[in-house]
Amino acid sequence: MTRAVALLCGAVFGAGLAVSGMTNPAKVLAFLDFAGAWDPTLAFVMGGAVCVYAAAARLARGRERAWLGAPLSLPTRRDLDPSLLGGAVLFGVGWGLVGLCPGPALADLSRPSGDLWLFVAALLAGTAAHRALRRRSPSA
Repeated sequence: MTRAVALLCGAVFGAGLAVSGMTNPAKVLAFLDFAGAWDPTLAFVMGGAVCVYAAAARLARGRERAWLGAPLSLPTRRDLDPSLLGGAVLFGVGWGLVGLCPGPALADLSRPSGDLWLFVAALLAGTAAHRALRRRSPSA
């Protein structure tokens, strides 16, 4: 049951990304182009996501188990360490350069685009490199 719910949630998330235009790098880059032809529509997508998260976080507060019975563990750390800040900067720079982030890129893999497949290959290589680095130096 848990896997079926996860699959359904992932499908709804991917469909939402596609319908909202988040899988279209040109639309994302237009949103980030404040000095040119700025397209503010993705701000509404992000605002909707923040509202959904806020409601879910409120419902989860104080619970020990998720609705399907699995233990619920919420983040407790509130500090900003160099690893988190570096990852956020790297994510933001990558998003700004190509107009894609991992979720929309994976949701859009059915599109025949060499650039998209190159992005996903780089994403997987970066993930593997990070895991290898973490194994060698757990404090990194």
